[in-house]
Amino acid sequence: MSASQILTQTPLGLYCPGGDFHIDPMRPVPRALVTHGHSDHARAGHGAVMATAETLDIMALRYGEDFTGSRQVAALGAWTTLGDVRVRFHPAGHVLGSAQIEIVQAGFHLVVSGDYKRAGDPTCLAFTPVRCHAFITEATFGLPVFRHPDAADEIGKLLASRSLFPERTHILGAYALGKAQRLMALLRAAGYDRPIYIHGALEKLTAYYGRRGVALGETPKVVAAERPKLGGEIVICPPGAIKDLWARKFPDPVTAAASGWMRVRARARQKGVELPLIVSDHADWEALCTTVVETGCEELWVTHGEAEALVHWAGTQGIAAKPLHLIGYGEETEDELLDAA
Repeated sequence: MSASQILTQTPLGLYCPGGDFHIDPMRPVPRALVTHGHSDHARAGHGAVMATAETLDIMALRYGEDFTGSRQVAALGAWTTLGDVRVRFHPAGHVLGSAQIEIVQAGFHLVVSGDYKRAGDPTCLAFTPVRCHAFITEATFGLPVFRHPDAADEIGKLLASRSLFPERTHILGAYALGKAQRLMALLRAAGYDRPIYIHGALEKLTAYYGRRGVALGETPKVVAAERPKLGGEIVICPPGAIKDLWARKFPDPVTAAASGWMRVRARARQKGVELPLIVSDHADWEALCTTVVETGCEELWVTHGEAEALVHWAGTQGIAAKPLHLIGYGEETEDELLDAA
């Protein structure tokens, strides 16, 4: 067996003929297996969706209860037979409910990672390396220049700025699912016990994290009339809201953003970010290489990001690797997140 006998690349994304399902398809299909709830992987309109309980809940929150014809909960570590293949889900460490998908056919093990990170995150289960014959990885930060610092140190920069400018509102741009809640948890771990104010686009998902037992403290929604009174406070919003009219009523705001892309200073300047924080929910170069080695894979497919560099590195390790050039995956669009406000 080989990876190409288990999965094929189609205009809709990766398809498994033996199980008759797509993984994170880009348009509606009869049956989808979904790795996590970000909108570039989890879309509405499928006939049936199999995912972790958290991902199914998140899809319902974002798209409505009728986002699919039927749902099937994938319990982590439990095997399910679909046609001629068996599948099971493993933690991916990306956001709450995120998972890798293992597919086995005729004794050949293939793992689709989805998006993942290896850094610690108090808001979701840690990534679990899975031994396999073929591994399909992302490469969002698949260049040697990307080495993510300790997220706690980046939070320290935010708190230091707040101490230096106690009269200014610190507005922090972060994706509504996963990144925002991780930042809240990191702030609490650093001893910050003030309310953390949030944009309306974050309200439902933050409340859901709380219901799943993730302690985030007091997170009130920003009320328009109260914005001029929030000097000295920390406000978290979607990235696009930083430059929106919404942000202009805060007292002398310090604009911050949390992303692995903040290592690229030109990108931070382009986004109008005064305080860039390098906090990523994706694996950096070292974590990508370490993960590939830990899987013991003989074949490596790279789905998106800086694929060519990782493919080249894999070749130096004796691993047969190729880029897939899938279109449509990456970070969520700001417009989608602001729609929820």
